[in-house]
Amino acid sequence: MVDLCFLGTLGNIPLPNRHLAALMVAYNGRKILIDCGEGTQVAIREGGLGFKNIDCICITHVHGDHVIGLPGLLSTMGNSDRREKVKIIGPVGLKKVVDGLNIINPYLPYELEVIEVKTEKIVLSDEIIISSLELEHSTNCVGYSFYFKRRRKFDREKAEENNVPKILWSKLQKNEEEIEYEGSIYTKEMVLGHERRGIKLSYITDTRPIKEIPEFIKDSDLFICEGNYGDDNDLDKALKNKHMTFRESATLAKLGECMELKITHFSPSLPNPQDFIHNAKEVFENSSIAYDGELKTISYRE
Repeated sequence: MVDLCFLGTLGNIPLPNRHLAALMVAYNGRKILIDCGEGTQVAIREGGLGFKNIDCICITHVHGDHVIGLPGLLSTMGNSDRREKVKIIGPVGLKKVVDGLNIINPYLPYELEVIEVKTEKIVLSDEIIISSLELEHSTNCVGYSFYFKRRRKFDREKAEENNVPKILWSKLQKNEEEIEYEGSIYTKEMVLGHERRGIKLSYITDTRPIKEIPEFIKDSDLFICEGNYGDDNDLDKALKNKHMTFRESATLAKLGECMELKITHFSPSLPNPQDFIHNAKEVFENSSIAYDGELKTISYRE
C-alpha cells in the first residue's frame, strides 16, 4: 500500500487554513515529498508525519508557491537527526534555485543531491521508479509518475523443486539476490513466484494538457492533477496562465484510463472547489476534490 497526505492544495498564495502545493507519499516506512510550498512544515506537523525519513523531494517547478518552503524544511530535517543523503529532483534550473534558497543553511548535517530532469526515468530504490515528463508552463516544469513495485510471493513448491535448503528460504525471499551454500549457488528466482502488479501514482500540475500526458499517466491507480479553474468559462484564463480547468483534468484522466482522479492546486479565487466538481464528473465519474490534511491509501488491485 501507498499512503498519501495532501499537505497543501492551493496555488499562488496561501490562505487561512489552506497551504500551498505539497503532497507527502509514504511507502514501506520511507517518504517522498512532492513540492514544498509555504506552510509545508506546519502541514507536516499537523499531520504528525515527521521529517527525519523524507528521502526524496520532487519539485515540479521553481515558482515560489512550490519551493519557498524548502529552506526551513531542510533545516528542520537536520534538527530531526537526519544524516542520510537527501535527493531533490526537479526541472533544469533547480540546482541554482536550491543553492540560492539554501544560503541560510550553510551547514546541513547531511548531503544534498540535486538531480535536474527533463523526460526520463530514475530508479530511486529497488522498490520505487520515478518517471518525469516535461510539461508546458511559463517556466521549466515536470510531471511525475511513481511506480511502487510489489514484492513477489514466496513459492514453496518452486523452492522445493529447485532443492533450495530451507535455511536459505527467508534470506532469498527478503534480501539476498543469490547465496553460495555448500558448493552450490541459489538465487531469488528459485524461490519466488511471478511478478505482481505494483502501484502507479501520477502527479501533474501547472501545465496545459499536452498530448504526451495521457500515455505518461496510463493506467494510474491514482492521478493527481491540477485544476486551477473550476468553471468552464475560465478556459481563457487557463490558456493565458498555462493552467487547466477541472474538465481538462478529467479529460486527461479518461484518456489515460486512470482508476481515480484527485484534483488539486486551486486558484485562491476558487474558495469552494466542490461547487464545480460536476464539470469533472461529466467527463470522468471517479473524480474528487483534494483537501488540505486529507489522508488517502492506495491499495493493490489484487
